[in-house]
Amino acid sequence: MALAASRATAQSKTDAAAEAGAASHGEIPAAQIPKAIANALSSPDRPAADRELDAGRHSDQVLAFFGIAPGMKVADLWAGGGYTTDLLARTVGPGGKVYSQNPPFPPAFKKSEDAWKARLKEPGLGNVVELQKPFDHPDDILPVPPESLDAVIINMNYHDMVGRGYDRAGINAAVFKALKPGGVYGVIDNSAAPGSGARDANTLHRIDEAFEISEIKQAGFKLEAVSNVLRNPKDDRTWFIMQHRGEQDRFVLKFVKPRGAGGIGAGLPH
Repeated sequence: MALAASRATAQSKTDAAAEAGAASHGEIPAAQIPKAIANALSSPDRPAADRELDAGRHSDQVLAFFGIAPGMKVADLWAGGGYTTDLLARTVGPGGKVYSQNPPFPPAFKKSEDAWKARLKEPGLGNVVELQKPFDHPDDILPVPPESLDAVIINMNYHDMVGRGYDRAGINAAVFKALKPGGVYGVIDNSAAPGSGARDANTLHRIDEAFEISEIKQAGFKLEAVSNVLRNPKDDRTWFIMQHRGEQDRFVLKFVKPRGAGGIGAGLPH
């Protein structure tokens, strides 16, 4: 109860989601976490390094909130080392498919690239498609048929797209085009101070929630719901994320592609 209350308090730090008309969700009871997601987290062959991240990421809560289920076709944008890709693959199962996308890795991140590529060759991840596509060509990042994906997830990397000056309108339009009507665009990111916009994207690795919501809605998405499971009221939003991994205040946003919407995305009414 205290944990739920503290997260609710943290949620009150910003009214961005409330202003957008989104429903607010708290922690999902353990008994209501879908079996496929629970089994994915408890898989005995998951890497030990991934298990160490679980406590700070609450991925069972996040995947359940986004509605990830067996048989789905999903994408993991900016997959990094593949933590989220791994869980998505285990959850959607052999009847589903996961497109794991990363931009080209700079030389300083060669170890991360090697870890990602090695992971995708592991047993049980045969439903994963590797996509190494640069973000400066938005039309190419998701080479899938229009309206073929059930969900697209970007986990704590949207602020990096902002910080590096990528064409987010083009990227969000590509996501919109790839999703089925009613499909989910799930976004998790590190919260910055309200009103700070993109100021802290490159320094603290944080982003203003309202700024991010506004950008994504401009592509035609509707913000359907928010979850407070990754909120932390102790975080005053000045922490440097790299020194507080798994402890920082994060927002979890569930956008949907409206049913009846066209396939292009950019410029649609919302």
